[in-house]
Amino acid sequence: MDAKILSFLLQKLEANQSVKDRLLSLTESGEEINEVSQSADSLFQQILIELESVPHPISKSVKVRIYMAACMDIIHSGHFNCMRQARSLGDELVVGVIADSEIARCKGPPVMSEQERAVMAEACKWVDNVVVGVEYYVTPEILHRVGCDYVVHGDDIAIRKDTGTDAYADVRAAGMLKIVKRTEGISTTEMVGKMLLMTQTETAAESPSVTVSDMVKQSPTDRKFLATTRRITQFASNNPPKSTDRIVYVDGSFDLFHMGHVETIKRAKELGDYLIVGIHDDKTVNQHKGKNYPIMNLHERTLNVLALKYVDDVIMGAPWSVSEDMIKTLNISVVVQGSNHKDATDVEKGEDPYAVAKDKGVYVEVKSASEMNAEDIVQRIVANRLAYISRNTRMVANEASYYQTKTYVPEL
Repeated sequence: MDAKILSFLLQKLEANQSVKDRLLSLTESGEEINEVSQSADSLFQQILIELESVPHPISKSVKVRIYMAACMDIIHSGHFNCMRQARSLGDELVVGVIADSEIARCKGPPVMSEQERAVMAEACKWVDNVVVGVEYYVTPEILHRVGCDYVVHGDDIAIRKDTGTDAYADVRAAGMLKIVKRTEGISTTEMVGKMLLMTQTETAAESPSVTVSDMVKQSPTDRKFLATTRRITQFASNNPPKSTDRIVYVDGSFDLFHMGHVETIKRAKELGDYLIVGIHDDKTVNQHKGKNYPIMNLHERTLNVLALKYVDDVIMGAPWSVSEDMIKTLNISVVVQGSNHKDATDVEKGEDPYAVAKDKGVYVEVKSASEMNAEDIVQRIVANRLAYISRNTRMVANEASYYQTKTYVPEL
């Protein structure tokens, strides 16, 4: 008998207990039982011989766990894209949020605390587990401790501050390092440089004789952030709302993405089934916030928001005020704003952007988990200006070295 036919026959017998019981009862009586038994033994031996030529089914292997240690200080789409690529290399992604003390020792003073940074990692759609307060440099021993098979890093080599050597040399030698493509044109170093430029006239007396503009990119067109439709598709959920979904809408600039944004977005999603986030364009943000805002452009801010597991869709260039037509067009049931209002720091106060939603009874205000805003983050830079100038000078030198030796790496 063909082994595959027998396999299907066994499945059918398992599904039909009464037939199975009747067949088994035939072995309990009868004068020719020994002869039948011998025939069955012979057939069984033939099946065993045939099975020897059939490949053994491949059992599901143990899950491959990927580790990524990151500062994520002023998180941006480059961080999120690294997590996306890292997750594609295994079954689970563990993100280690580097301790404040480790960043201060190996890189310079962090802008955000490790708890503030951990909130961002935990909200990412590609992250399965987060470990807070990890070491800056990764070793095979650390990978064993967190139960991971490989560590991921971008194709820009991490250089140890103390020795000037490859920070991932040990895991590289052990075959435990996976390299992914570094995201072009966006880095914490660049954003800190922009904030230093924005505030240099306010604190000129405290600044040393350093050209701060040298800390930003070479020119307005060099190493530019490349906004592609493919990248947006990689980040987007691509799931349309169902007719029965309760649709929630929340909007803002979401510049210098931080835990206050994440917590408000999370609470907005809890009010319905499908969350749409409106992101105001650069011109609109600048009109309301003034100075050099936004620090991140519209495409960068869009990718940050799309990386959150709570977000279903995004409107790029959303209007400042929510209109009745928008509510009808998108079938919005709830319009949300955090208690830390988006117009709280406007250079000029205008009409209530949520007046229509309030009149229609669909406006809901949720308690903001944090009072932090973009201006607060800039002030953290200002308060430690000299330290950040020193940090950025070294980090820009590292980036320049990377670009000099850069080669093509395909993106996952």
